[in-house]
Amino acid sequence: MTPSGDHLVACRLRDAAALTLAVTSGATDAISFLALGGAFTSVMTGNLVLLGVSLGHTDSGLARQIGAAVVGYVAGCALGARITGTPVDGEPVWPPAVTRGLAVEAGLFVMYAAGWWAVGGRPGGAAEVGLLGLSALALGIQSASVRRFGVTGLSTTYLTGTLTTLVIRLANGGRFRNVARNLLLLLALLAGAAVAAALLALHAFALVPLVQLTPLGVVVVAASATVARQERGQRRGVGGG
Repeated sequence: MTPSGDHLVACRLRDAAALTLAVTSGATDAISFLALGGAFTSVMTGNLVLLGVSLGHTDSGLARQIGAAVVGYVAGCALGARITGTPVDGEPVWPPAVTRGLAVEAGLFVMYAAGWWAVGGRPGGAAEVGLLGLSALALGIQSASVRRFGVTGLSTTYLTGTLTTLVIRLANGGRFRNVARNLLLLLALLAGAAVAAALLALHAFALVPLVQLTPLGVVVVAASATVARQERGQRRGVGGG
């Protein structure tokens, strides 16, 4: 069966949304590492290594930051899974549950931005821990929401597997077009991190949260429109039957 026009549009939106969300992930990890105590908000493998380093160096401050990030991310994954559920047969390309998860994430990043601006972009002490935990919570929800698509290998946060797949397929003679999405995801992550790091270096603290919020907001708006389009198509199908 040839995919319908709406199906193809939804698939393209899903892939474009993943790239856009990777920008938010890259920016958030860069901000947390550079401005929130040296931990990551979604790279849990890196955090576990840093936790080992902090224990070896008896660095309680770093251990505290990593603990906040890990707890926040785990809680976000659990909450995101409860919000979005699990894939089921026959559902649309863009399940409405994904939009709900991303909307909750956006709400958390709005709270995060308010906190960041309240301290002038220079958090410390409890504010630093709180912002780190909140951003890790948001990215945990994002990770669970993207997995809800049920597409193997599609991720916007932990991209080591994406890089591994890219290298293996190219090394085995795979065509570039078959790994283009993997490469674009990695580049989107890199772009988000680079922009956030540049803004921090330039002391443009008021603009920093916008690197996280803007891509996410675009995805939520586009996703809401897609869900509405899918529902209209389903109603037409029922009416036509």
